[in-house]
Amino acid sequence: PLANHFDLPATEIKSVISLQPPWTTLFQGETATLTCKTFQFNAAQKVKWYRWYLPGEIQTETTENTYEVRESGGYKCQAQDSHSSDRVDLIFSTAYLILQAPSDVFEDDSVVLRCQAKANIVLNNMTLYKNGRILETLNKTSDFHIHQASMKDNGEYHCRGAKDNHFVSSNKIKIVVQELFPSPVLRASSTQPTERDAVTLTCETQLSQQRPEGHLLFRFVKQSNNVGSDWKNSPEFQFSHIRKENSGSYWCEARRVNSLVQKRSQELQIQVRVPVSQPVLTLRPPGTWNLVTDKMSLQCEVQRGSLPIWYQFFHEGVLLEEVESTSERKTFHRLSPTEKHSGNYYCTANNGLGPQWSKVMIPVSKPVLTFSSPGTRTSVGIKMSLQCEVQRGSLPIWYQFFHEGVLLKKREAISWRTVSYSFSVTGENSGNYYCTADNGFGPQRSEAMSLSVTVPVSQPVLSLSPPGTQILVGNEVRLQCEVQRGSLPIWYQFFREDVLLTRTEATSWRTVSYSFSVTGENSGNYYCTADNGFGPRRSESINLSVIVPVSRPVLTLRAPRGQAVVGDVAELHCEARRGSPPILYQFYHEDVTLGSSLSTSGGGAFFNLILKAEHSGNYFCEANNGQGVQRSHMVPLSVRVPVSHPVLTLRTPRVQAVVGDVLEIHCESQRGSPPIQYQFYHEDVALGNSSSLSGGGTSFNLSLTTEHSGNYSCEADNGLGVQRSEAVSLNVRVPVSRPVLTLRTTRTQVVVGDVLELRCEAQRGSPPILYWFYHNNVTLETSTSHSGQGVSLNLLLTADHSGTYSCKADNGLSPQHSEAVTLSVMGLTGSKSSLIATSVTGGLLSMMAIAAVAVLFYCWLLRKAVASDSLNPSAPDPQESTYHNVPGWIELQPVYSNVNPNRGEVVYSEVWSVKKENKVTVILESPKIKSATVSTVSPSICHEVIGPDAMILVF
Repeated sequence: PLANHFDLPATEIKSVISLQPPWTTLFQGETATLTCKTFQFNAAQKVKWYRWYLPGEIQTETTENTYEVRESGGYKCQAQDSHSSDRVDLIFSTAYLILQAPSDVFEDDSVVLRCQAKANIVLNNMTLYKNGRILETLNKTSDFHIHQASMKDNGEYHCRGAKDNHFVSSNKIKIVVQELFPSPVLRASSTQPTERDAVTLTCETQLSQQRPEGHLLFRFVKQSNNVGSDWKNSPEFQFSHIRKENSGSYWCEARRVNSLVQKRSQELQIQVRVPVSQPVLTLRPPGTWNLVTDKMSLQCEVQRGSLPIWYQFFHEGVLLEEVESTSERKTFHRLSPTEKHSGNYYCTANNGLGPQWSKVMIPVSKPVLTFSSPGTRTSVGIKMSLQCEVQRGSLPIWYQFFHEGVLLKKREAISWRTVSYSFSVTGENSGNYYCTADNGFGPQRSEAMSLSVTVPVSQPVLSLSPPGTQILVGNEVRLQCEVQRGSLPIWYQFFREDVLLTRTEATSWRTVSYSFSVTGENSGNYYCTADNGFGPRRSESINLSVIVPVSRPVLTLRAPRGQAVVGDVAELHCEARRGSPPILYQFYHEDVTLGSSLSTSGGGAFFNLILKAEHSGNYFCEANNGQGVQRSHMVPLSVRVPVSHPVLTLRTPRVQAVVGDVLEIHCESQRGSPPIQYQFYHEDVALGNSSSLSGGGTSFNLSLTTEHSGNYSCEADNGLGVQRSEAVSLNVRVPVSRPVLTLRTTRTQVVVGDVLELRCEAQRGSPPILYWFYHNNVTLETSTSHSGQGVSLNLLLTADHSGTYSCKADNGLSPQHSEAVTLSVMGLTGSKSSLIATSVTGGLLSMMAIAAVAVLFYCWLLRKAVASDSLNPSAPDPQESTYHNVPGWIELQPVYSNVNPNRGEVVYSEVWSVKKENKVTVILESPKIKSATVSTVSPSICHEVIGPDAMILVF
């Protein structure tokens, strides 16, 4: 037998392939290492070669038992002096997602199924399927564990994950769980042993060659009692001296040590052969006989012994006949009626396990006659049985019953030495009775017994005192039993629910009584019996109802789950352990009546309640059966409320969130029983959690950086379901850094007439950014950068442009000023200066005529701008944390432009109005300008001419 090792010839040993890593599916480019193993019969003999096949063809031959592969295919290996292994199919896949599983799965294995995504591929909502149905969602791990594999784990598995807006499925793997070892086969050294023989049972099985680790344990079980032996290493069980009771069906069980895998064999029938018992010799037919006139037979019978049995009959030591019995344990020998056959007879029985001799036939002893009812008195109508019995005598025996010498009945006894005769008593049955017994050696007569027929008792009547069928606990009650007819003495018995209470003899009266003090256990049916020797007569039953006051009831609250939750149906059960029904039960919540219920059969009452939050509190109940009200103990109930949809609030020190600010993230559910666990998320990434022990919300603080812009949400959970808030978007703004002002010209020393580029730029700051340019602290121009980069301003230089320049950057959070830069503008040469001076003088004289018109036009525009400002709210205080996208400096844009392309010397004139400075600055720019004048007109002039809104145009 094969039990704990492979007892096989070398030609039957098969090689086994194992994988490292253990998966049959890998990604293309990965490497699998194959290891070829075989069972070593001779540890000293070393395997000289290993052959690797793909598929069917020899791929290579190595001296080592490992082989690295990178190509898909069905691989086999063969070690020296063994057969090739089973095929192992490897797949090197190019898919985005693969399911990895081991090549072989055996019973009780711990198996890992891995849903593996390709490198740099991110898949969400990874799910494992079995036979097309979802088995498990893999949230935080890609592995699924089968801890103890069994046949129920057989099936087809695959994975699926989400990539972008579509699903990606893996390969399908069919898992078939293999047996660690086959079901054992039970064999016996002999299936028909003789009693006291030695018998060996052997349980034959073996571990799989692919799982040779460990060893098997065995035990043996008999079907009749299902009691088995202890688990042992040996596959054998031995009966040193088997007995008849060991016959039956047996099976064996095998299991691997430290494993739950257990298997049993088919049943094996063992029949133990039993030697014959001592035979019994009897006459057939029994009774008084005469060998001259009757034909008789001898019967030889054994009670036990395995068939077939050989019987021998002897007369005075002389063999008469030998008979074989194959179907019964008895046989017969017919005697011829001759005188020479008188004498002693015996027989022998033998089934090959040794002969047994019968006893010599014995004459019957004197029989004893008895009546079925005690005494010698009976009454008309009673069924009477006469029993005749002998203490010794060889069977069969013929019995006869007599009344006053007249034969009543003749009976044969073949297996017992006792027979009976029954009859219904009439008035003629008084007299003397006896019986006789005969087994062929002459009859024997019993002593005579006299039978007297008398009057039986009538049906007794049971009554209660005091009258009535209801009585309170503690009162005295008396039961009275009486018969109208019957011969004395009479025995009376009182019963409650068929349990005897007392027994009394009446010798002079036909009435007896029984008194007791009533307790709660005395309720039930009562009756009495009367008997004067001819059988008891039973009265009608009387039901006695003992009224028991109710005990203190017990209130039980039952909810469908461990915690009572709003919306659940709570069952209130009130029950008094003692108390006579009907019982009225009343249910209360904080002294307010909920309802009532009447229990008519005892037991408790129920009240169902659909739970709300206000149902928390103390409950009790009352029980009343008219004998006083009893109240239960208080039972508290706490109704838990699932959390509502939480509300997420983002709080910052100012309206706009700025880098460096402390952001308070507040999450709160308006409903929900504490404690509540809050979880905070930024773009679905957990930031942290906090627990609110008393209800309400909780906060999470965050020091803002630019990375904190995005969507925020939170979750609330109090163990009754998770609720998630709506997402709230946050934009973290960055204050501008100190801007840098750069002056750029075409030469090192600037002179009048050069073009100067002023560039102002802040290295950090959230757009849009408003830039201001200043000359000697006077605003030159403003410009908005919507991309976050700097802005530039070009100036056609005059002598007045010498001085200090600076700029300011502001994105509504905190304005920043640049460092001041000094610029010195040099004058022109003499001839050139005279020409310019002459041109300028002529130009100025020609324009004096229209100066007044310009002043009037300027004042009119100024008044119109003021009127426009009154229709719009003023810009917010720059110290406030919120600003608008439409900047207040829109008024600094050009409101007038004059282009004269017909003249050789083009002059561009632009006028800005700066309300904060309370003046108008005019800047003239021209690439060919001969002379320039920058004038400032005070608004007071406009007041004197046409009002405060005058404007002067200078050309």
